[in-house]
Amino acid sequence: MSKYDYLVVGSGLYGAIFAHEANKRGKKVLVIDKRPNIAGNIYTEEVEGINVHKYGAHIFHTNNKEVWQYITQFAEFNRFTNSPVANYKGELYSLPFNMYTFNKMWGVVTPEEAAAKIEEQRKEIKGEPKNL
Repeated sequence: MSKYDYLVVGSGLYGAIFAHEANKRGKKVLVIDKRPNIAGNIYTEEVEGINVHKYGAHIFHTNNKEVWQYITQFAEFNRFTNSPVANYKGELYSLPFNMYTFNKMWGVVTPEEAAAKIEEQRKEIKGEPKNL
């Protein structure tokens, strides 16, 4: 007879949640991880009253209401909108590409004009593209 019902290797999101839910259901779970903390890459530690992401910042996003309700029982989340930009020769461009990006790059104003410009540039490509 084993001491544990489950062995979980790695305590990132999946491992930690699985272990938590199994334990809630009366199962004995042994969690092992090479790091001294749980939560994998999303681990935070408090430094002078501020939660600091030890392994780099992470964004949790979902449009699944059930998942959101589940995960927010464990932590408070800040509102965040990911709006990356690219700096090319001193000009900023929205990413991922959208009509604003295409308008700024080429002066086009409709999806049809953007598609035509992309097709025009595609014809210039010889062999396998080496960049974006």
